[in-house]
Amino acid sequence: MRGLRYALWGLVGFVVIGMGAFATLSFIRSQAPDQSALYEGVDTVGGPFTLVRSDTGETVSETDFADKPMAIFFGFTYCPDVCPTTLFELATYLERLGPLADNIHPIMVTVDPERDTPEFLEQYVAAFSDDIIGLTGSREAIDEAIANYRVYARRVELDDGDYTMDHTASIFLMNTENQLVGTIAYQESPETALPKLERLARLGS
Repeated sequence: MRGLRYALWGLVGFVVIGMGAFATLSFIRSQAPDQSALYEGVDTVGGPFTLVRSDTGETVSETDFADKPMAIFFGFTYCPDVCPTTLFELATYLERLGPLADNIHPIMVTVDPERDTPEFLEQYVAAFSDDIIGLTGSREAIDEAIANYRVYARRVELDDGDYTMDHTASIFLMNTENQLVGTIAYQESPETALPKLERLARLGS
């Protein structure tokens, strides 16, 4: 497990180094395709949660984030590819948004609270952006959030006695009423993903 942790932190470092190069990409922002539009809020996705912020150790609920729209991703720190890629892209989009990014709560909720303590989760998300909020908690509290956001998450045992997690890879875009108004798919084109975040940010302005 120790070797796995070192390997994953090496991957995080590699991804963070690549952010500088990725940030220079030109995004088409003036005419977004139809699929980039936010749609009317869906109240079947999203709901109450009581979790712990990784940066402060404070217990928070969905009402603590009601002042701004949320971009929520469910993942885990031992994730070998999907999670670091998604957080890297999200951090880059937030940088590209400039001041508009202040109108969004970007959040990562762990699906692996047994290993993702507040301290470890905070080190992980901070490697990508100081703006991304990590949330963890008890197994029961995490399972409640997973159920309310209709997220798929399943523990998968590995041959060496360790385990990994299969999970939904999308970013959920939630309005200030905690209703789903859009998603960003895993490795979605920046040409559609960035305008979605722009429009989400304007909901909170």
